[in-house]
Amino acid sequence: MGKRWFVPAGLAAAALIAAGCGSSGHSNTPAGSGGSSSAMNSGTPVSSSNALKTTKIGGATVLTNAKGFTLYSFAPDTMTTSKCNGTCATFWPPVKGPATLSSGVKGKVGTITRSDGSVQATYDGHPLYTYKGDTAPGLNKGNGLNIEGGLWHEVTISGSGPAPNSSSSAGGSGYGY
Repeated sequence: MGKRWFVPAGLAAAALIAAGCGSSGHSNTPAGSGGSSSAMNSGTPVSSSNALKTTKIGGATVLTNAKGFTLYSFAPDTMTTSKCNGTCATFWPPVKGPATLSSGVKGKVGTITRSDGSVQATYDGHPLYTYKGDTAPGLNKGNGLNIEGGLWHEVTISGSGPAPNSSSSAGGSGYGY
């Protein structure tokens, strides 16, 4: 008749999220096979269900998927490699590529090949993700989270909102590449 320990479900979920992507397990193999940053909406047929659009969230113009869910970038990623694999990708699902931009959205979309062989969409060289914590369109609960081994940012359209918080802005993009 030992003591029973009860852990609140929210605390357990937070612990799983924090532990999930900090290590990607088998990440010695590069996840990307060359990022294509060419504009995909110039003649490449892509399903309208994978069209990227924008919406206003908290005063910023944010990139979303066709359903209106906020899209995120992960600071440790590079233009050719996703650093979010395994359990991380269950909490931060990669946006399947190729994608296209809705009319009026500026920028370049492309793709990378992930370590599991799947194709992930990119925007201006940043691999794209959604966040499981965003349970409805228009939410951005993942913005600014520092978990899974790095900082997560909602993808804002140029000049539309506060600059992402980054101390290593080598390329001027605010994402540290």
